[in-house]
Amino acid sequence: MAKRIITFHQNGNWGSTEKFFKKASNLSKIQEALLKQYGEKGVSALRQATPKDTGETANSWYYTVEKYSGGVKISWRNSNVVDGVPIAIILQYGHATKNGSYVSGIDYINPAIRPIFEDMASKLWEEVMH
Repeated sequence: MAKRIITFHQNGNWGSTEKFFKKASNLSKIQEALLKQYGEKGVSALRQATPKDTGETANSWYYTVEKYSGGVKISWRNSNVVDGVPIAIILQYGHATKNGSYVSGIDYINPAIRPIFEDMASKLWEEVMH
């Protein structure tokens, strides 16, 4: 059986390819900067939308941006926890009371954060495509 040899010939330059790879290598930094910007926007939207009694839950929103091998990730969190119960979650989904009644939840997180996700997705897609 004869050996097969594969050869490649290239004319021109690799400028476009090099530009693409250079941009791709910086994409994580761009994404991280954008996520920080959107993190603040999300915190602001969540603070405004959170039902207020004392305001403690509304003022307890924060975000984190984490790097990992595949990219970066943003998370919004709330630090108001009473007796092991995350107050932001029971406001969202409802909860039972000590006397056995039930307090219905209010979907305030999804409407507040949805426009942030949509704008962020659009902006990140724009960064990838340009």
